[in-house]
Amino acid sequence: MPAQVTTPATQTFIITTQIGRLDKVLSQLAGITRSQAQSAIVDHRVTVNGQDVKKRDELAAGDKVTFVPKTPTPIALVPEAIPLDIVYEDDDVVVVNKPQGMVVHPAPGHPDHTLVNALLAHSPLSTINGSLRPGIVHRIDKDTSGLLMVAKNDLAHQSLSAQLKAKTNERQYIALVHGVISEDDGTVDAPIGRSPKDRKKMAIVKDGRHAVTHFHVIKRYQQYTLISCRLETGRTHQIRVHMAYIGHPLAGDPLYGPKKTLPGNGQYLTAQTLGFVHPRTGKTMRFEIPLPAWFNTMLKQLDEQENK
Repeated sequence: MPAQVTTPATQTFIITTQIGRLDKVLSQLAGITRSQAQSAIVDHRVTVNGQDVKKRDELAAGDKVTFVPKTPTPIALVPEAIPLDIVYEDDDVVVVNKPQGMVVHPAPGHPDHTLVNALLAHSPLSTINGSLRPGIVHRIDKDTSGLLMVAKNDLAHQSLSAQLKAKTNERQYIALVHGVISEDDGTVDAPIGRSPKDRKKMAIVKDGRHAVTHFHVIKRYQQYTLISCRLETGRTHQIRVHMAYIGHPLAGDPLYGPKKTLPGNGQYLTAQTLGFVHPRTGKTMRFEIPLPAWFNTMLKQLDEQENK
Protein backbone atom coordinates (compact mmCIF):
# COMPACT_ATOMS: atom_id res chain seq x y z
CA MET A 1 0.00 0.00 0.00
CA PRO A 2 1.19 3.58 -0.58
CA ALA A 3 2.66 5.65 2.23
CA GLN A 4 0.01 6.94 4.59
CA VAL A 5 0.18 10.38 6.18
CA THR A 6 -2.40 12.82 7.44
CA THR A 7 -1.61 16.47 8.12
CA PRO A 8 -2.71 17.14 11.70
CA ALA A 9 -5.11 19.97 12.46
CA THR A 10 -4.00 23.06 14.35
CA GLN A 11 -5.23 23.07 17.94
CA THR A 12 -6.25 26.17 19.88
CA PHE A 13 -6.71 26.40 23.65
CA ILE A 14 -8.02 29.26 25.78
CA ILE A 15 -6.44 29.16 29.23
CA THR A 16 -8.88 29.21 32.12
CA THR A 17 -7.54 27.47 35.23
CA GLN A 18 -4.53 25.71 33.63
CA ILE A 19 -2.05 28.46 34.44
CA GLY A 20 1.65 27.75 34.82
CA ARG A 21 4.69 26.94 32.72
CA LEU A 22 3.90 26.68 29.02
CA ASP A 23 5.52 23.32 28.24
CA LYS A 24 3.83 21.63 31.20
CA VAL A 25 0.38 23.05 30.45
CA LEU A 26 0.63 22.30 26.72
CA SER A 27 1.51 18.66 27.38
CA GLN A 28 -1.65 18.31 29.47
CA LEU A 29 -3.93 20.15 27.05
CA ALA A 30 -2.65 18.53 23.84
CA GLY A 31 -2.17 15.03 25.25
CA ILE A 32 1.53 14.89 24.41
CA THR A 33 4.69 14.34 26.46
CA ARG A 34 6.48 17.28 28.01
CA SER A 35 9.49 16.71 25.76
CA GLN A 36 7.19 16.79 22.71
CA ALA A 37 5.71 20.06 23.94
CA GLN A 38 9.19 21.52 24.37
CA SER A 39 10.19 20.41 20.87
CA ALA A 40 7.07 22.04 19.42
CA ILE A 41 7.93 25.32 21.16
CA VAL A 42 11.54 25.23 19.92
CA ASP A 43 10.28 24.46 16.38
CA HIS A 44 8.03 27.57 16.50
CA ARG A 45 4.88 25.46 16.25
CA VAL A 46 3.43 27.08 19.38
CA THR A 47 2.29 30.67 19.86
CA VAL A 48 0.62 32.46 22.75
CA ASN A 49 -1.66 35.32 21.77
CA GLY A 50 -0.08 35.17 18.32
CA GLN A 51 3.48 35.64 19.60
CA ASP A 52 6.50 33.30 19.65
CA VAL A 53 7.26 31.94 23.10
CA LYS A 54 9.81 30.05 25.18
CA LYS A 55 9.14 26.80 27.02
CA ARG A 56 9.64 28.44 30.41
CA ASP A 57 7.11 31.19 29.75
CA GLU A 58 4.20 31.32 32.17
CA LEU A 59 0.58 31.18 31.04
CA ALA A 60 -2.17 33.29 32.56
CA ALA A 61 -5.94 33.04 32.46
CA GLY A 62 -7.28 34.28 29.13
CA ASP A 63 -4.18 33.44 27.10
CA LYS A 64 -4.78 31.88 23.68
CA VAL A 65 -2.41 29.01 22.92
CA THR A 66 -2.09 27.80 19.32
CA PHE A 67 -0.37 24.46 18.70
CA VAL A 68 0.50 22.93 15.33
CA PRO A 69 1.21 19.18 15.77
CA LYS A 70 4.17 17.78 13.88
CA THR A 71 3.28 16.09 10.61
CA PRO A 72 3.99 12.40 11.14
CA THR A 73 6.45 10.49 9.02
CA PRO A 74 4.62 8.64 6.23
CA ILE A 75 4.15 4.93 6.85
CA ALA A 76 4.15 2.51 3.95
CA LEU A 77 2.00 -0.53 4.75
CA VAL A 78 3.76 -3.43 3.05
CA PRO A 79 2.84 -7.14 3.23
CA GLU A 80 5.61 -9.12 4.91
CA ALA A 81 6.10 -12.88 4.91
CA ILE A 82 6.22 -13.21 8.68
CA PRO A 83 5.13 -16.60 10.10
CA LEU A 84 1.75 -16.54 11.86
CA ASP A 85 0.42 -18.85 14.55
CA ILE A 86 -3.12 -19.24 13.23
CA VAL A 87 -5.52 -20.96 15.63
CA TYR A 88 -8.57 -20.78 13.34
CA GLU A 89 -9.44 -19.38 9.94
CA ASP A 90 -12.32 -19.31 7.45
CA ASP A 91 -13.56 -16.88 4.79
CA ASP A 92 -14.63 -14.29 7.38
CA VAL A 93 -12.34 -14.42 10.40
CA VAL A 94 -8.85 -15.31 11.51
CA VAL A 95 -7.97 -16.10 15.12
CA VAL A 96 -4.25 -15.62 15.61
CA ASN A 97 -1.94 -16.21 18.56
CA LYS A 98 0.25 -13.09 18.68
CA PRO A 99 3.72 -13.61 20.14
CA GLN A 100 5.17 -11.40 22.83
CA GLY A 101 7.15 -8.53 21.32
CA MET A 102 5.08 -8.08 18.16
CA VAL A 103 3.24 -4.79 17.60
CA VAL A 104 -0.32 -5.24 16.30
CA HIS A 105 -0.39 -2.49 13.66
CA PRO A 106 2.00 0.14 12.24
CA ALA A 107 2.40 3.41 14.10
CA PRO A 108 5.12 6.05 14.50
CA GLY A 109 8.14 4.22 15.86
CA HIS A 110 6.88 0.87 14.56
CA PRO A 111 6.36 1.27 10.80
CA ASP A 112 6.78 -2.40 9.88
CA HIS A 113 7.22 -6.00 11.10
CA THR A 114 3.79 -5.81 12.74
CA LEU A 115 0.96 -8.32 12.89
CA VAL A 116 -0.88 -6.34 10.19
CA ASN A 117 2.11 -6.57 7.86
CA ALA A 118 2.10 -10.33 8.34
CA LEU A 119 -1.68 -10.61 7.87
CA LEU A 120 -1.60 -8.60 4.64
CA ALA A 121 0.74 -11.19 3.15
CA HIS A 122 -1.62 -13.95 4.27
CA SER A 123 -5.14 -12.91 3.26
CA PRO A 124 -7.55 -10.06 2.42
CA LEU A 125 -8.60 -7.90 5.38
CA SER A 126 -11.52 -5.62 6.23
CA THR A 127 -11.21 -1.91 5.46
CA ILE A 128 -13.41 -0.39 8.18
CA ASN A 129 -10.62 0.46 10.61
CA GLY A 130 -8.63 2.54 8.15
CA SER A 131 -5.61 1.99 5.97
CA LEU A 132 -3.13 1.38 8.81
CA ARG A 133 -5.29 -1.07 10.79
CA PRO A 134 -7.01 -3.29 8.23
CA GLY A 135 -8.77 -6.24 9.82
CA ILE A 136 -7.98 -5.19 13.36
CA VAL A 137 -11.06 -5.36 15.60
CA HIS A 138 -9.26 -5.21 18.95
CA ARG A 139 -5.65 -4.99 20.11
CA ILE A 140 -3.30 -6.25 22.77
CA ASP A 141 -0.06 -4.60 23.85
CA LYS A 142 3.25 -5.33 22.17
CA ASP A 143 4.58 -7.32 25.12
CA THR A 144 1.28 -9.12 25.78
CA SER A 145 0.89 -12.39 23.93
CA GLY A 146 -2.22 -14.31 22.97
CA LEU A 147 -5.42 -14.50 20.98
CA LEU A 148 -6.80 -11.84 18.66
CA MET A 149 -9.78 -12.03 16.31
CA VAL A 150 -9.21 -10.48 12.90
CA ALA A 151 -11.86 -9.61 10.30
CA LYS A 152 -11.26 -10.59 6.68
CA ASN A 153 -14.15 -8.51 5.33
CA ASP A 154 -16.34 -5.57 6.39
CA LEU A 155 -19.36 -7.72 7.23
CA ALA A 156 -17.30 -9.68 9.74
CA HIS A 157 -15.73 -6.51 11.12
CA GLN A 158 -19.08 -4.87 11.80
CA SER A 159 -20.38 -7.96 13.61
CA LEU A 160 -17.28 -8.50 15.75
CA SER A 161 -17.08 -4.80 16.65
CA ALA A 162 -20.75 -4.81 17.68
CA GLN A 163 -20.10 -7.78 19.97
CA LEU A 164 -17.23 -5.94 21.63
CA LYS A 165 -19.41 -2.89 22.15
CA ALA A 166 -22.26 -5.00 23.55
CA LYS A 167 -19.80 -6.89 25.79
CA THR A 168 -21.09 -10.24 24.60
CA ASN A 169 -17.74 -11.70 23.57
CA GLU A 170 -15.39 -13.57 25.91
CA ARG A 171 -11.85 -12.39 26.67
CA GLN A 172 -9.87 -14.00 29.44
CA TYR A 173 -6.24 -13.38 30.29
CA ILE A 174 -3.72 -15.11 32.53
CA ALA A 175 -1.44 -12.83 34.54
CA LEU A 176 1.27 -13.16 37.15
CA VAL A 177 1.20 -10.28 39.63
CA HIS A 178 3.33 -9.06 42.49
CA GLY A 179 2.20 -9.83 46.02
CA VAL A 180 -0.22 -12.35 47.46
CA ILE A 181 -3.90 -11.58 46.78
CA SER A 182 -5.97 -12.68 49.77
CA GLU A 183 -9.37 -12.77 48.03
CA ASP A 184 -10.17 -15.69 45.74
CA ASP A 185 -12.19 -13.43 43.43
CA GLY A 186 -12.52 -9.71 42.92
CA THR A 187 -13.60 -6.91 40.61
CA VAL A 188 -11.83 -3.65 39.84
CA ASP A 189 -14.25 -0.98 38.67
CA ALA A 190 -12.25 2.20 38.10
CA PRO A 191 -12.19 4.70 35.19
CA ILE A 192 -9.07 4.77 33.02
CA GLY A 193 -7.66 7.74 31.13
CA ARG A 194 -4.38 9.30 30.10
CA SER A 195 -2.12 9.99 33.10
CA PRO A 196 -1.86 13.73 33.81
CA LYS A 197 1.68 13.16 35.14
CA ASP A 198 3.07 10.97 32.33
CA ARG A 199 1.41 11.05 28.90
CA LYS A 200 2.97 7.70 27.98
CA LYS A 201 0.97 6.01 30.71
CA MET A 202 -2.67 5.39 31.49
CA ALA A 203 -4.03 5.89 35.00
CA ILE A 204 -7.13 5.83 37.16
CA VAL A 205 -8.61 9.29 36.61
CA LYS A 206 -11.91 10.77 37.69
CA ASP A 207 -13.06 11.68 34.18
CA GLY A 208 -11.63 8.53 32.54
CA ARG A 209 -13.55 5.91 30.56
CA HIS A 210 -15.56 3.28 32.41
CA ALA A 211 -13.42 0.16 32.92
CA VAL A 212 -14.18 -3.13 34.71
CA THR A 213 -11.87 -6.11 35.25
CA HIS A 214 -12.87 -9.31 37.07
CA PHE A 215 -10.08 -11.50 38.47
CA HIS A 216 -9.83 -14.98 39.96
CA VAL A 217 -6.88 -16.41 41.89
CA ILE A 218 -5.45 -19.56 40.31
CA LYS A 219 -2.40 -20.06 42.53
CA ARG A 220 -0.54 -18.20 45.25
CA TYR A 221 3.23 -18.15 45.57
CA GLN A 222 5.34 -16.60 48.33
CA GLN A 223 5.68 -13.26 46.56
CA TYR A 224 3.42 -13.59 43.51
CA THR A 225 -0.10 -14.60 42.54
CA LEU A 226 -1.22 -16.27 39.32
CA ILE A 227 -4.65 -15.00 38.28
CA SER A 228 -7.13 -15.09 35.45
CA CYS A 229 -8.69 -11.80 34.35
CA ARG A 230 -11.97 -11.40 32.50
CA LEU A 231 -12.48 -8.11 30.69
CA GLU A 232 -15.87 -6.46 30.80
CA THR A 233 -14.47 -3.44 28.94
CA GLY A 234 -11.41 -3.03 26.75
CA ARG A 235 -9.43 0.06 27.68
CA THR A 236 -5.79 0.68 26.84
CA HIS A 237 -3.52 -1.15 29.33
CA GLN A 238 -6.64 -2.04 31.36
CA ILE A 239 -5.40 -5.10 33.26
CA ARG A 240 -1.99 -3.55 33.84
CA VAL A 241 -3.46 -0.32 35.22
CA HIS A 242 -6.19 -1.98 37.31
CA MET A 243 -3.88 -4.49 38.99
CA ALA A 244 -1.28 -1.80 39.74
CA TYR A 245 -4.10 0.34 41.17
CA ILE A 246 -5.00 -2.32 43.76
CA GLY A 247 -1.37 -2.84 44.72
CA HIS A 248 -0.62 -5.92 42.60
CA PRO A 249 1.20 -4.78 39.44
CA LEU A 250 2.03 -7.35 36.79
CA ALA A 251 5.37 -9.11 37.09
CA GLY A 252 7.78 -7.90 34.44
CA ASP A 253 5.73 -4.81 33.58
CA PRO A 254 8.23 -2.09 32.59
CA LEU A 255 5.66 0.71 32.71
CA TYR A 256 3.46 0.05 35.74
CA GLY A 257 5.47 -2.43 37.80
CA PRO A 258 8.36 -2.05 40.25
CA LYS A 259 11.97 -1.99 39.05
CA LYS A 260 12.72 -5.13 41.05
CA THR A 261 10.68 -7.72 39.21
CA LEU A 262 10.97 -11.02 37.37
CA PRO A 263 13.30 -11.17 34.36
CA GLY A 264 11.82 -11.36 30.90
CA ASN A 265 10.80 -9.31 27.88
CA GLY A 266 7.77 -7.58 29.37
CA GLN A 267 4.71 -8.23 31.48
CA TYR A 268 3.61 -11.76 32.33
CA LEU A 269 0.25 -11.47 30.62
CA THR A 270 -1.32 -13.56 27.87
CA ALA A 271 -4.76 -13.50 26.24
CA GLN A 272 -5.55 -17.18 26.71
CA THR A 273 -9.27 -17.46 25.93
CA LEU A 274 -11.33 -15.79 23.20
CA GLY A 275 -15.00 -16.31 22.41
CA PHE A 276 -17.43 -14.71 19.96
CA VAL A 277 -20.42 -15.43 17.76
CA HIS A 278 -19.44 -16.13 14.18
CA PRO A 279 -20.52 -13.15 12.04
CA ARG A 280 -21.98 -15.28 9.26
CA THR A 281 -23.10 -18.60 10.76
CA GLY A 282 -24.22 -17.36 14.17
CA LYS A 283 -22.32 -20.23 15.79
CA THR A 284 -20.64 -19.62 19.16
CA MET A 285 -16.87 -19.91 18.73
CA ARG A 286 -14.48 -20.37 21.67
CA PHE A 287 -10.72 -20.77 21.58
CA GLU A 288 -8.17 -21.44 24.31
CA ILE A 289 -4.41 -21.77 24.04
CA PRO A 290 -1.77 -23.06 26.47
CA LEU A 291 0.48 -20.58 28.21
CA PRO A 292 3.54 -19.63 26.14
CA ALA A 293 6.81 -21.38 26.93
CA TRP A 294 8.43 -18.29 28.50
CA PHE A 295 5.49 -17.96 30.91
CA ASN A 296 5.48 -21.65 31.83
CA THR A 297 9.23 -21.61 32.42
CA MET A 298 8.86 -18.87 35.03
CA LEU A 299 5.99 -20.70 36.77
CA LYS A 300 8.12 -23.85 36.99
CA GLN A 301 10.93 -21.81 38.55
CA LEU A 302 8.52 -20.40 41.12
CA ASP A 303 7.23 -23.90 41.85
CA GLU A 304 10.79 -25.14 42.39
CA GLN A 305 11.49 -22.28 44.78
CA GLU A 306 8.32 -23.11 46.72
CA ASN A 307 9.37 -26.76 47.08
CA LYS A 308 12.88 -26.10 48.36
